[in-house]
Amino acid sequence: MLIFPAIDLYEGKAVRLVKGDYNRMTVYNYNPLEVALDFKKCGAEHIHLVDLEGAKIGKTPNFDIIKDIKNKSGLFCEVGGGIRSKETAAKYIEAGIDRIILGTAAFEDETLLVDLLKSYGEKIAVGIDIKDGYIAIKGWTKKTDISAYDFFEKATSLNIRTVICTDISKDGLMNGINHNLYSDLSKKFRMNIIASGGVSSIDDIKALKSIGLYGAIIGKAYYIGAVNLKEAIEVSKC
Repeated sequence: MLIFPAIDLYEGKAVRLVKGDYNRMTVYNYNPLEVALDFKKCGAEHIHLVDLEGAKIGKTPNFDIIKDIKNKSGLFCEVGGGIRSKETAAKYIEAGIDRIILGTAAFEDETLLVDLLKSYGEKIAVGIDIKDGYIAIKGWTKKTDISAYDFFEKATSLNIRTVICTDISKDGLMNGINHNLYSDLSKKFRMNIIASGGVSSIDDIKALKSIGLYGAIIGKAYYIGAVNLKEAIEVSKC
C-alpha cells in the first residue's frame, strides 16, 4: 500500500480543516515546500496536494507553490482542487504533475471527465467525497443528490483507474477510519482506491493495508505528531 502524506494549501500556507469546514482551519506551516521536503526525508515517494482555495472558486491560486514542490522535491505529486477545465488540467500536466484529481467537475461535467480520460488516461483520478452517503462538491460546501455507490459504478464503467475516497465525517477528527466503508468498497469495485479522512494511528494504516487498498492519505495525524510518517511508510510496505 502506498502512503500519500498530504498538504492542503490555503493562501500559500499548509493548513488543515475539520470535516471540510473552512471556518475551522489550522495553519501548520507557512512554508509548504519545507513540509514536502520533510515528507521526502521520512521516506515518502508520493504526496497528495489540495488547493483549498481552488476547490472553492474553481481557479489555481496556489499553482506556483505546487509547481515548486514538484520541481524541488521530485516526489510523485497528485493534485486536486479547482480543476474544472481542460485548460487547467493541461496546465498541471504540462508542469510535470503526475496525477490530477477531478472533484466537482467530475460530477457536474461528464463530458469534460470523459475528454480528460481520453487525453491523459491514468493521470486522471476522481475525488469521491462522501457526506451522509452522498457526493459533496465545491470544497465540500455542497452536498449533491448523487449516491456515492452509484458514482463508483459509473467510475467503473468509465474505466477510471484511481479514486480518492474521503469520508468527510471522519476528516480531521482523529478518531479513526471508516473501516466498513473501505472494506466494502474494496470488495465491490476493482480500482485503485486511496483512503482519505480519519487516519489517526499506525493501527489505521495496518487496517487499511489488511483490506488491500491501493493507498492511504495521512494528513492531520502527521502534523500533530500522532503518526510517525517514517514508521507508517515502513508498515505499509510490510
